[in-house]
Amino acid sequence: MKKGTPISEIMTKKVITLNTSDNLEKAEHLFRKHHIRHIPVVSGSKIIGMLSYTDLLRISFADAVYDDEDTVDSMVYNMFSIEQVMAKSLISVSSDTHVKDVAEILSKKEFHAIPVVDDGELKGIVTTTDLINFLLRQYED
Repeated sequence: MKKGTPISEIMTKKVITLNTSDNLEKAEHLFRKHHIRHIPVVSGSKIIGMLSYTDLLRISFADAVYDDEDTVDSMVYNMFSIEQVMAKSLISVSSDTHVKDVAEILSKKEFHAIPVVDDGELKGIVTTTDLINFLLRQYED
């Protein structure tokens, strides 16, 4: 196992982001199009929140009741802004944080993605999936 590997080696660097001026329908579109579960919310290059697909599922509970899913989603999504739904209290790491340290954070918290921030600027995102893939690569050799 590679000890001391920095998170910059396994993080997603091309991060899809949202702004607070975007709406939740756009967020759902991005989640589905890119097959992702977490989107950082930014103001310029500064991260101000994190929206997860689970956050959207929590507010679109009506899906299970109505046949016309798209109409219900649109109605529910129009009731909330990204800023109201996103997580605002974030833990972030720097790009030189070791993979082991990030794994420890994710194992103890109830979230599955951490923004990677250097000098106040979003540089990437690391997810539990990134960590699992890193672990699997250790067994390829």
